[in-house]
Amino acid sequence: SAASDVYKRQRRAAAAQAAMRAMGIADDLYDGILTSGEAVHRALRDRRDPWFAALGRRVLHIGPVRDRNVFDSLDLTEVATPDEAEFVLNPGPDDHTPNQTVEDFLPLLRRCRAADLPMICANPDLEVIRGGVRVICAGALAQAYAALGGEVRSLGKPDPAIYASVFDMLGIADRRRILAVGDSLRTDIAGATAAGIDAAWVIGGIHAEELGAVDGTLPPAEVLQRAAAAHKLEPVAALPAFAW
Repeated sequence: SAASDVYKRQRRAAAAQAAMRAMGIADDLYDGILTSGEAVHRALRDRRDPWFAALGRRVLHIGPVRDRNVFDSLDLTEVATPDEAEFVLNPGPDDHTPNQTVEDFLPLLRRCRAADLPMICANPDLEVIRGGVRVICAGALAQAYAALGGEVRSLGKPDPAIYASVFDMLGIADRRRILAVGDSLRTDIAGATAAGIDAAWVIGGIHAEELGAVDGTLPPAEVLQRAAAAHKLEPVAALPAFAW
């Protein structure tokens, strides 16, 4: 969906806000925005976490030019090859480029591994739906890099750490009053569960085809319960689509 495209690109908050305005999501419909790209920007800027503090300043960026806003205002030097880099920033392949596969990136990932570069994964999603077509995300590259023996640090769902900043932004102490809404069991619903909040599962997204929900209707409840239970998850509700 168009909404998924906005939230799953690793832009900073201001860029996400501009995209949401273009989609007709007015500013008064929400109280704040925190993208995982924004969280990565802050972690690289502040260097409070020892892992981030040790990264160095020379970065190899694996992603489209429009995602450079994650780091281009920071005291970092972008380099062109793994041999020049001290770490890898992976916000994901260009989701406007069709038919990309993880295998396309393996030669570069192997060179990064040979240089023993740590990788920041700025989006744990494995794939996203772009205009009805599945495209790979940063999580798929990170998964492949880890399989090569590479060191990966992810910021974003389902890591419960990303939720602390959101809770602070909301200013709601009682987590029973918070509902997460998302389409991915692996990230959205699992992340909400790990953070101790309820989740509503949007069926017409990443799992639509496998659940037989391509016509915009909800499958039978037992089908949804079985699919969620296979991931040991229990969303409190299911929605056919996300709309505003």
